[in-house]
Amino acid sequence: MSTVQDHEGESATSALWLRHCPQQPRAAIITLHGGRADSYQTSQPWHLAALRMRPVLRAAASAMPLDDLVLAHVRYRHRGWNQNDPLNDAYRALNELQQFAGPVPTVLIGHSMGGRAALRAASHPQVHGVLALAPWLPPGESASQLNGRRAVVVHGERDRVTGPRASIDYVKQARTAGACAGIILIRDGDHAMLHRSSLWHRTVATVVTDLLRPETPLTGLTASSYTATDPLLL
Repeated sequence: MSTVQDHEGESATSALWLRHCPQQPRAAIITLHGGRADSYQTSQPWHLAALRMRPVLRAAASAMPLDDLVLAHVRYRHRGWNQNDPLNDAYRALNELQQFAGPVPTVLIGHSMGGRAALRAASHPQVHGVLALAPWLPPGESASQLNGRRAVVVHGERDRVTGPRASIDYVKQARTAGACAGIILIRDGDHAMLHRSSLWHRTVATVVTDLLRPETPLTGLTASSYTATDPLLL
């Protein structure tokens, strides 16, 4: 995706870090990286958790022609979840997007802590769908905000940081809450998405393409993940 460049002139206090911004976008893809449960250390774009999302965004960019897509990351103020800090940053980023791009359908892609924030932010009117990668989902995590939304969780089968069992249970809860939700397990996949990374990225591209389709039900790779009782194992 060599044509995607950092957007110049944006404010350092902006919650939305633009990577590509056409004049008349038709949709937007925003990534949210991982972090820590508690930390008020300033989040930096060179931290490993943030760098990990760059190839994810490149993969997702194949969902539509670049001339139609806003591509961006959420810029966190702090590295930790703390008191819903990444969620608040996500809301600020979505509000900024709405101000300059209008009500374009937006897909959030979050990893680990960012997956939790992306799923929480699904209630924002800008959000059309959520892709959560190995999300951190503590016991009692709410799914009610996903009512009427599309959400896919992709989790590594061998993740020892945020186990896939919590994701499976959460997707069941989301369906009960009225979401069109499904889960895909990556065989032998790890939390960092390094093992079988090409499969992770292909899955991201396919899921985001489906999430941006106006039609329902979804098609392609994720069709069975939305309708099957058991997770789809790749």
